[in-house]
Amino acid sequence: MMKKEIKFSLVYRDMWQSSGKYQPRVDQLVRIAPLIIEMGCFARVETNGGAFEQVNLLYGENPNNAVRAFTKPFREAGIQTHMLDRGLNALRMYPVPADVRQLMYRVKHAQGVDITRIFCGLNETRNIIPSIKYALEAGMIPQATLCITYSPVHTVAYYAGIADKLIEAGAPEICLKDMAGIGRPGMLGELVKTIKEKHPEVLIQYHGHSGPGLSMASILEVCENGADIIDVAMEPMSWGKVHPDVISVQAMLKDKGFQVPDINMKAYMKARAMTQEFIDDFLGYFMDPTNKHMSSLLLKCGLPGGMMGSMMADLKGVHSGINMILRGKNEPELSIDDLLVMLFDEVEYVWPKLGYPPLVTPFSQYVKNVALMNVMQLVKGEERWTMIDNHTWDMILGKSGRLPGTLAPEIVELAKAKGYEFVDTDPQLNYPDALDEYRKEMDENGWEYGEDDEELFELAMHDRQYRDFKSGAAKKRFQDELQRAKDAAMAKSGYSEEEIKKLKRAKADPVIAPANGQVLWEVSVEGPSSAPFIGRKYQHDEVFCYLSTPWGEYEKILPGFTGRVVEVCAQQGANVRKGDVIAYIQRSDIFA
Repeated sequence: MMKKEIKFSLVYRDMWQSSGKYQPRVDQLVRIAPLIIEMGCFARVETNGGAFEQVNLLYGENPNNAVRAFTKPFREAGIQTHMLDRGLNALRMYPVPADVRQLMYRVKHAQGVDITRIFCGLNETRNIIPSIKYALEAGMIPQATLCITYSPVHTVAYYAGIADKLIEAGAPEICLKDMAGIGRPGMLGELVKTIKEKHPEVLIQYHGHSGPGLSMASILEVCENGADIIDVAMEPMSWGKVHPDVISVQAMLKDKGFQVPDINMKAYMKARAMTQEFIDDFLGYFMDPTNKHMSSLLLKCGLPGGMMGSMMADLKGVHSGINMILRGKNEPELSIDDLLVMLFDEVEYVWPKLGYPPLVTPFSQYVKNVALMNVMQLVKGEERWTMIDNHTWDMILGKSGRLPGTLAPEIVELAKAKGYEFVDTDPQLNYPDALDEYRKEMDENGWEYGEDDEELFELAMHDRQYRDFKSGAAKKRFQDELQRAKDAAMAKSGYSEEEIKKLKRAKADPVIAPANGQVLWEVSVEGPSSAPFIGRKYQHDEVFCYLSTPWGEYEKILPGFTGRVVEVCAQQGANVRKGDVIAYIQRSDIFA
């Protein structure tokens, strides 16, 4: 007997977040979208959310343009698009005023996003229910979310009770967000069955990372008990700390008699190759190879796949400092694996003492940061808990909502010793409306509010990153970071600094000084003039720099072709002789 239909949702954005620091640029997303559609097996695609849109700003890209461009082809093909939002925290790592949250749903619906997956890292219904209301008012489908973890307090009854409240508040869909993949398959199946028996009309979507190895069993269990949609990934980034591959999920469910869509394998292979092309282009420089590995150690610490990239970067950042301390104490040094196990053990120790917050953004970062600081303090021979940041204290004190578990007495005493007060008010009341202030800033700067107030929203949501985007600082910083990553990769391959320089120059054309003189770069009215950043694009007829000649003339230097700077040989004010190289520009457009 044929079982119910199971639909698939491609979490293309989340694949990248679980694999490394950055995600594809808008031009790359627009290229991959037709192939995802051609695969013919996806009813939904995850198109945007917090990390996605912050990465756009870090690139110097406009997130609003990116969301509109990426959702458009899916909308035209009849594929639903969905985003991830963090309830009280919306698209960032700390709480957002109510008026900004409300604006978000109007903006995202106008940009072409159909569904918003609303979650709270504390499973705090007071943080989720307002977003359900805001989404419905804006015409979006609110998918209320249960953040799945494994602890003595996170039982089927606990989750089912939360689901009842969210459905009563108007959520037509529930997502089981198993962000670390540590939800036990049997418990997940029982939870789906409990919700479906009471609310048969409610659609249930399962999102599970593959890191600790339980995800395929969990998918089968939730489908057998009534789930409707499964989040899947695709090569070359499936498995590891990411998600199961659509091919394997489809084969398993088809064998068990479920109705599943066919996969256009020709399109799959094209999309696979294109995704690998994106990795080879530049994204791979920021992807830790260990994120391709599965590990049962993740069952102990419960950390989600989506933060493994940032965690490994953190560990590498403190690794040498910790070993320096150990050398000073004549103690054996630690390998990165030793440090990783220490951190996992410390997370396991810290987590229950902080009240069992589900380890999902931003609370996974808070717990990980406390654990990392504890490890560093313990290595130095000092006490735990001496380095807790303000956002983590807000969580501890109840400003983000109620913790699922009970705080350890030592944490309560530490808070009292610091003169902090615990609160149990509606978390939103701690963060007053702010749009008027941001309107004032935009007016003072002469910035447009944008279509559907989307630029106003972007400033209000990510004010610091948006200001850097508008000033051009973000793009410069990213291009510099990318060039350093490329140079580091070549150095790791055995190339000397001089050889790296020669290789870069071999692909580029020199800009030659036509006479003796002093190099003057662009005149800036906002700050000191300086040489262009690596990656800066110049048109063939654009002034590259000026040359102040000995006879008092300012000669314009034009590149003569369109390209991007790969090396600057003469800084502001440098004296050059006729024939000297001022800079090297690569004609081919290596950066979009």
